[in-house]
Amino acid sequence: MNPYILAILLFGLGLGTTITFASSHWLLAWMGLEMNTLAIIPLMAQHHHPRAVEATTKYFLTQATAAAMLLFASVTNAWLSGQWDIQQMTHPLPITIITLALALKIGLAPVHAWLPEVLQGLDLTVGLILSTWQKLAPFALILQINPTNSTILIILGLASTLIGGWGGLNQTQLRKILAYSSIAHLGWMILVLQFSPSLTLLTLLTYFVMTFSTFLVFKLNKATTINTLATSWTKAPLLTSLTPLILLSLGGLPPLTGFMPKWLILQELAKQDLALTATVAALSALLSLYFYLRLSYAMTLTMSPNNLSGTTPWRLSSTQLTLPLAISTTMAICLLPLTPAATALLAP
Repeated sequence: MNPYILAILLFGLGLGTTITFASSHWLLAWMGLEMNTLAIIPLMAQHHHPRAVEATTKYFLTQATAAAMLLFASVTNAWLSGQWDIQQMTHPLPITIITLALALKIGLAPVHAWLPEVLQGLDLTVGLILSTWQKLAPFALILQINPTNSTILIILGLASTLIGGWGGLNQTQLRKILAYSSIAHLGWMILVLQFSPSLTLLTLLTYFVMTFSTFLVFKLNKATTINTLATSWTKAPLLTSLTPLILLSLGGLPPLTGFMPKWLILQELAKQDLALTATVAALSALLSLYFYLRLSYAMTLTMSPNNLSGTTPWRLSSTQLTLPLAISTTMAICLLPLTPAATALLAP
């Protein structure tokens, strides 16, 4: 892709998110989300592969549907209350519709079905943008409207953690596994949103760090299936021995970074007398843990298959920058001791 066009598209991505962040009016927020969608579409379809084009079309249709729902709900809110302000949402009907529209935008269950399909059709770099940056603007809006309907949030959260765990169990494609991992993590964030928005933000940030690291590892190994991962030992032995730690951090095992948000969320849910919800969420984390363990097993404890379909790819030296990978990997593994500092910052 032409570097000037690429620069304009990335600028559009940043500008769309920034406009949504800075807006207090629903039309401006909607405009930012639309800019975001339109800027990433050429990036998604840049390889002109039929699967990439199919994924782009699916993404465009779901995002357009969500944007239309958002616009409809904000007009309904203006009609019912005379307010266009994001913070002034009072009527339960537009709040519910907007919550569902934003859930569709970020891919929460039960409106998640597009996410694994879309991510599977993209290359790892655009998949990384889709899994991290594209979640920021809708999340900013969810945090601002602070949905009052607690039942719908808990249903969305629990459904996402369960479906994110179950959906990834039988997958062999890494991008689909990462999509289900994304759904499960978003479920945890939505569960605790109404009780502690700052904790939701902390979870989002730790999820970004861990996902960034995972995508970069897969990109360095040029891996898209579990079988390809088995050949990574010969390419980057040290990184291959660290990768299981990143994956287990995504699964939320102590003493790794990913344990911190899950621990704090379960604690918060227990404080709010939601013991059953906390139990279901904790058990659903075991489902996710299974497929992270499966990836770790394939990377470090198996020899790569020597049949024709699994021949070792060419070992060319990678042109990828290693500094972002080193920083994000260190953060994904080692940040648990900073939990007291994080909780002190989160305290209202």
